[in-house]
Amino acid sequence: MSEIVKLQDQIVKYTLLNMPKPKGDAFASELEVQKSASMGQLLMKAARLYNERAIERVRRLPGAESITTAHTAVFPHLDLEGTRLTVLAQRMGVSKQFAGQLVEGLEALGLVERLPDETDGRAKLVRFTKRGKQALLHGLGVLGEIEGGLRERIGPARADALTSTLRDIVEALSER
Repeated sequence: MSEIVKLQDQIVKYTLLNMPKPKGDAFASELEVQKSASMGQLLMKAARLYNERAIERVRRLPGAESITTAHTAVFPHLDLEGTRLTVLAQRMGVSKQFAGQLVEGLEALGLVERLPDETDGRAKLVRFTKRGKQALLHGLGVLGEIEGGLRERIGPARADALTSTLRDIVEALSER
């Protein structure tokens, strides 16, 4: 181990040992302060709350009562022409087995189907059914309704600025 690495380890240990130790509610308060100052935490919380509201509304429809947030996590990763399960799992950051379970659930709801991949006879593609495409459009409509409520609450100028900023963030994070 180099001298620099040893020194870094000593600094980390010293810092951890000498940091004030929040107790009980003080820790929870400090954690909330830190989380509310974190752009990433705020983006994740906003996305989770947005998704929860959308799922709540979608579940009110007959036949959609059993849709879950895990099911809807599949949708943005599924190409319209179809996606192999291994690619879907990779995009979602989950195991192939878990992605398969989600796909099975969506198949049972009639939203996706598995078809042979014409480029590889051993592989199958997962794609939206006609009903799945209709559900996808309906879901986007629900998201639009929620967005409309948010635009009303924060004002059109701030909503437009937020949308523009989010596009920039997505673009920046998409760069490799």
